[in-house]
Amino acid sequence: MLVIQTQTLTRAEALRRIRLLTGKDLRPLADQYGITVWKNGHKNKGWAGQVIEHYLGLRQNSLQAPDFGTWELKVVPVIPGLEGTVLVKESMAITMIEPAEVVASKFSDSHLYDKLRSMVVVARIFQDVQETSAYLHSAAEFDLDNPAIRNQVEADYEAIREIIRSRGVEALTGDTGKYVQARTKGRGHGSTSRAFYARPAFVAHILNLQKLAWLPTVVANANSV
Repeated sequence: MLVIQTQTLTRAEALRRIRLLTGKDLRPLADQYGITVWKNGHKNKGWAGQVIEHYLGLRQNSLQAPDFGTWELKVVPVIPGLEGTVLVKESMAITMIEPAEVVASKFSDSHLYDKLRSMVVVARIFQDVQETSAYLHSAAEFDLDNPAIRNQVEADYEAIREIIRSRGVEALTGDTGKYVQARTKGRGHGSTSRAFYARPAFVAHILNLQKLAWLPTVVANANSV
């Protein structure tokens, strides 16, 4: 498989190349690229995203800036629904919450806005917990240019920001926010780091699976509602 050696790839070209993988299993590519899926009984939850990043020539990093400079890449799991449809499996992690940065930054200056304003979101089929396969279903581009959606995302951000300012980051729960929520990053007791997540209905809208006027059916998950 060709790996594109560039980190300044335009979004349009990246989307075209990602769509060449439609219907292909990403699991063998993980082995080909040396990307760990399981280690010592623990799953690397971001492995599918790392496969796409490697395919596009992006080196792994933990920067909060958009992956490709002007646009962000996300990969999310979907599951088969009825009559050939797919359903969003869970909420989508957007970016980590740095409390001081959130309190100091209005929405237009935030890392959350940087990530959401220009994106490519890839849907891959979730087969089983063992991740025996992960077929690429579709890819969509998204811009935060719809005024109604942007206003609601900004309102969600400001609500979360006010909780951090007035009560501290520990007071955040997943209940706040219509399209974007703030909750602990990762699973298991004792997790203290928090991140912004796009709720499943918002993810379905981004992927053009179902628009926000009609809430999609999603997999029940305590961490995504």
